[in-house]
Amino acid sequence: MQVLDQLQAVVQGLDAEINASMRQPALKRISARDADDWPVLACAMTLGCPIWTEDADFFGTGVATWTSDRIELFFAP
Repeated sequence: MQVLDQLQAVVQGLDAEINASMRQPALKRISARDADDWPVLACAMTLGCPIWTEDADFFGTGVATWTSDRIELFFAP
């Protein structure tokens, strides 16, 4: 929990209005797999960033995904 608490210093939420504008494009990309995941995809599309996930529902949505084992390799010395 201490690590998660420290993330508050560098992680910021997006306003709902920003996500709402990307709702339909995100749903078009993910609705066949899991429509409930559209907010995460909308954030990634808005910010132009990848998604860190173990959820295969994001694969093939046109947004890069990173799994925990790839993140670990990236930060390994």
